[in-house]
Amino acid sequence: MESIEVLVAHIQGLSRSPDEVSHLHSLLKQSEDALRSHAARLAPFLSQLDPSIHTLGYLFLLEAYSSGSISGEEASGFLLTVVEFINSCSAEQIQLAPEKFISVCKSFKDQVMQLGVPMQGIAPLWMAVRKLQTSTEQLTTLHSDYLLLCLLAKCYKAGLSILDDDIFEVDHPRDHFLYCYYGGMINIGLKRFEKALACLHNVVTAPMTTLNAICVEAYKKYILVSLILNGQVPSFPKYTSSAAHRNLKNYTQPYVDLANFYASGKFSELEACIQTNQEKFLSDSNLGLVKQVLSSLYKRNIQRLTQTYLTLSLQDIANVAQLNNPKEAEMHVLQMIQDGEIFATINQKDGMVSFHEDPEQYKSCGMTEHIDFSIQRLMALSKKLSSLDDNLSCDPQYLSKVGKERQKFDFDEFDSVSHKFM
Repeated sequence: MESIEVLVAHIQGLSRSPDEVSHLHSLLKQSEDALRSHAARLAPFLSQLDPSIHTLGYLFLLEAYSSGSISGEEASGFLLTVVEFINSCSAEQIQLAPEKFISVCKSFKDQVMQLGVPMQGIAPLWMAVRKLQTSTEQLTTLHSDYLLLCLLAKCYKAGLSILDDDIFEVDHPRDHFLYCYYGGMINIGLKRFEKALACLHNVVTAPMTTLNAICVEAYKKYILVSLILNGQVPSFPKYTSSAAHRNLKNYTQPYVDLANFYASGKFSELEACIQTNQEKFLSDSNLGLVKQVLSSLYKRNIQRLTQTYLTLSLQDIANVAQLNNPKEAEMHVLQMIQDGEIFATINQKDGMVSFHEDPEQYKSCGMTEHIDFSIQRLMALSKKLSSLDDNLSCDPQYLSKVGKERQKFDFDEFDSVSHKFM
């Protein structure tokens, strides 16, 4: 290898045109091992390069430097260097070595976690995700790292900036599992339980040949969120993998028991189940969510009453919902009315509650706009799915696989038929 000084000179002289950058890329790849062996010496050379112009060369040097041991004294300087690079680097040039860019960003993420300052990594990693993506429909390896920092910093709303994207391209299955799992946790933190359930559902039902730890943890939260949101846990859909279908419940038995006791509607039995498994729920970091499940049983019991009665006294509601007194029943009913979970009025004079039908007539301007937006979104998704289907049906690897399976099926069918005549 040429000296680092000579390599830096090449970087400075070959970073203008695409042809020059392509030649530089070849030189840099030949120098990878040598750069790593001199990782501790590379920091001063970075100051000689402009990350906005010399992006590719800067990236190779920075990645080699980050692969070495970074001391506590060097950590803050390393973080500032990476932030400056991410903000000013050329997206076109990092696409030539995306694995290097990912490695640098992961080292950056590890450092902010070690220093206990995840908040400082959120904005830079968001920018890194956007520069690494070829489109907002692509799921990158950095998506899950970004969401993890949002979780650690309890900055949940920042996570929505990428969670609201429609993802159609996934490079690695593990990225999909982590993205949806962390996305579910962020939506739980924001109490967007419907969105959280959709994210966790995507983990539980994703294709897999063997069960993984991410799926197991996601199913635990899937059970809890399902109970809070709908009062029951749905059965596995047909497209769930056989690995998940056979084994998930075996690894999540305390949560399955919780769902069974919840279905009985008996508060005392549910409370006893939680007490029995409290240490397990605590070690899983799910105890707070379990307590929300317990609280939701009161609401669920009150909601059942609206399906049977037109009017009911607060004392009767307290008795049926297993609340301590009419005052506690009144507080629950008022909160549920405010949250739009039931439609009712309370007569303070005689302590009676009147239950009503949903007053929404679906003809207001706001509702019309909402329905129109939903229709437009469904049409766009339908068009996208049709395009994906067309591309898949023309994919040589897919056609080859289908052809082999069809030949095997035809042979087996012929073999079984021929045996009938032997």
